[in-house]
Amino acid sequence: MRVVYFTHSLSSCWNHGNAHFLRGVLRELVRRGHDVAVFEPKDAWSLQNLLADHGPEGLAAYRAAYPELSSQTFGAKPDLDAMLDGADLVIVHEWNDPKLVAQIGKARACGGRFTLLFHDTHHRAVSEPDAIRAFDLSAYDGVLAFGETLAEVYRRWGWGERVFVWHEAADVALFRPPAEEGPREGLVWIGNWGDGERTAELESFLFAPAKAAGLPLDIYGVRYPDSAKATIKRYGASYRGWLPNARAPEVFARRLATVHVPRRFYTRVLPGIPTIRVFEALACGIPLVSAPWSDSENLFRPGRDFLTARDGAEMERHLRALAADADLRAELVRSGLETILNRHTCAHRADELMAVVRRLAAPELEPAE
Repeated sequence: MRVVYFTHSLSSCWNHGNAHFLRGVLRELVRRGHDVAVFEPKDAWSLQNLLADHGPEGLAAYRAAYPELSSQTFGAKPDLDAMLDGADLVIVHEWNDPKLVAQIGKARACGGRFTLLFHDTHHRAVSEPDAIRAFDLSAYDGVLAFGETLAEVYRRWGWGERVFVWHEAADVALFRPPAEEGPREGLVWIGNWGDGERTAELESFLFAPAKAAGLPLDIYGVRYPDSAKATIKRYGASYRGWLPNARAPEVFARRLATVHVPRRFYTRVLPGIPTIRVFEALACGIPLVSAPWSDSENLFRPGRDFLTARDGAEMERHLRALAADADLRAELVRSGLETILNRHTCAHRADELMAVVRRLAAPELEPAE
């Protein structure tokens, strides 16, 4: 099968978490013998910021970890006839220009013999619904939504059974426990500051409990304003800057534990959707403690795969317990990794994608996933 994916960026993960999952699932499709082509705009903001901050060497970790992947850039007037030539499946990510989304839909409506899917991995359908509803998806065969609550938004918009839940997952070819255990100490948090979507939560569930528990804390990510860096310093933590996602496993391997602090949209408006970091951390075999988050889709086993803290005081207690109890750490690692390998790898998502394609091709034969 020839699979064509239009992404914001495959090469850059700078403030672009979808690149993590996309790399893993596309590598899985390549491994299975599919012909994969990826296109991204040449002026993608993620790539431009990465290059501005780190230069071409900022791409080295991605290229070393994913030698089988590549992408082609396009300008303001893409040659869609050539890009779509021979395609069996075309997927368009929601962080593309509405004009491009419409042009690809037009190609499908004018006789394109491919299945066309829109892939939504963000909260804009609720935070900026007019921006998403401005997309002309009339010729699209279906929508891939990265969580049930997001899928329900599309159902309300009339998509019915043509919207499919397609969660993110761990690329276990890269995200896995270290081959040999070495010394571990302190905590790590990998995530971007964002736009004030979890500022108070980071202070209450990460900075303050880590300091109270006496555990050193390293922070990795981008878009941290001076005020955020000052807060991190005030709590005695260390800001380490941007970390290429391909290097995250080696960082996880040196720490005792990590923390999940979801953005407010994923606790209040789109509950049940975990960040990609939950999948990746559990796959790497690092104990995880989560701030309040409702696993409404039963993706994990809270209390077994990871610990949950209802407030900052409970987060501190969990962190102290993890630092003191090697058996507790080992049991969380075992359980979390088991859940990932049984349910949440990019191989599982490749299977699900193929099931969606079959369902759309012969809806009377393929049951809903």
